[in-house]
Amino acid sequence: MAFIDATVVNVALPAMQAGLNATIAQVQWIGVSFTLTLAAFLLAGGSLGDLYGRRRIFSLGVILFALASLWCGASPTIGSLIAARALQGIGGAMLVPGSLALVSATFSDADRGRAIGTWSAMTSITTALGPVLGGWLVEHLSWRWAFFVNLPLAAIVLAIASTRVPESFGGIDAERKRLDLVGVTLTAIGLGALAIGLIDARPVAAILGIAILGLFVLFERRTRSPMLPLSLFQSRTFAGTNLLTLFLYTALSGVMFFLPLNLIEAQGYSPSKAGAALLPFIASMFLLSRWSGNLVQRVGARLPLIIGPIVVTIGLALFARPSIGGSYWTTFFPAVAVLGLGMAIAVAPLTTAVMSSVPRERAGIASGVNNAVSRVAGLLGIAALGLVLSIAFNHSLDRRIATGGVPDSARAEVDAQRSRMADAHVNDARARAAIDNAFVDAFRAVVLVAAALGIASALSAALFVESDPK
Repeated sequence: MAFIDATVVNVALPAMQAGLNATIAQVQWIGVSFTLTLAAFLLAGGSLGDLYGRRRIFSLGVILFALASLWCGASPTIGSLIAARALQGIGGAMLVPGSLALVSATFSDADRGRAIGTWSAMTSITTALGPVLGGWLVEHLSWRWAFFVNLPLAAIVLAIASTRVPESFGGIDAERKRLDLVGVTLTAIGLGALAIGLIDARPVAAILGIAILGLFVLFERRTRSPMLPLSLFQSRTFAGTNLLTLFLYTALSGVMFFLPLNLIEAQGYSPSKAGAALLPFIASMFLLSRWSGNLVQRVGARLPLIIGPIVVTIGLALFARPSIGGSYWTTFFPAVAVLGLGMAIAVAPLTTAVMSSVPRERAGIASGVNNAVSRVAGLLGIAALGLVLSIAFNHSLDRRIATGGVPDSARAEVDAQRSRMADAHVNDARARAAIDNAFVDAFRAVVLVAAALGIASALSAALFVESDPK
């Protein structure tokens, strides 16, 4: 539920924007509110499971996620939907770490590796299937079913958890560990202020968010029970892989968030076709994941962590080629396929490098930190690259209106709906063309910034990841 919901919503965003009369900034908050609370509470969710029972916290997370999904689907306004998504993120933060912890606690040493591999494969598949499912639900039912679909899933999960999953706790160390409420609060407020600053273009809020996150780091250095053990970052490989994760997933999250808006609102794809457009990405991840895992065994993690992000960078740059129209196979297919190939090369080595860069007894918290970093990257991808999108869109729209022969009456209509970007409704054909082409220009700016982040992620691996991390 949690992994599929992270992507199923993206294809439904244009329908949500139109149905709830939302601005592009409000659309960003649909994604950011979920990612914000998920990132802020993820490590705390793992600690709660260790303290009070992993199955209990996992089940409570499922219930909360399902209730929030019901609220999302029934939301009458954009504000209500954003609030429900934030609650949904808290539920996700309780169930995501609990699911992996339950797998680790339930299986023996001999079977644990295969069990975790199955868990990873299922999360990757469900994440990738999200856009396809979302497109079908939007086109044949409603965007609200992107959330309602979680209700029967939750009922099945709770039935299985109550009858087939044994309870487990975190052991003696967990009993001595206190929940880091100050750390959770500082993280949530800091990330929230940063998101407000980026999405709403409020520099003071962004600076305040960065300052609060700095205070969080100082607090974590001094507290006896840190949510984020900074000693982990003494490992060059652990620090490097998390820096790589931050750059790579910021790029990927931003592009994958705004791509459906481009396909549906500017390119004229149906929701189902927009979801299907991402199938090559799914195929690459699914078919090459085992090969990538074997590659790590032969050459280590460092080389794939350099090559994978380079291939991702090429895929991201290819998204800058298409203009309005053209066959999918010559416009978006090459970019989606190459992007999937690059991620397939990088994902398994990234997990391996993170887990092997710290002592075995700290592998769980190391994995949790890396997962949290990827969620923070998702937030930054939507917020920061959304700022790039907004600036580039307005600049291009001004230029195209000035040179495109748009009549004054249509200009007033366009200016009144700038905040909706490609979802603006105008009657003049020249104004419509200016809006669509301006959005394509803006998306092009986003993918080029994302490509620069891809290069930065490859450099992080080259500079910090050791060939044989200890």
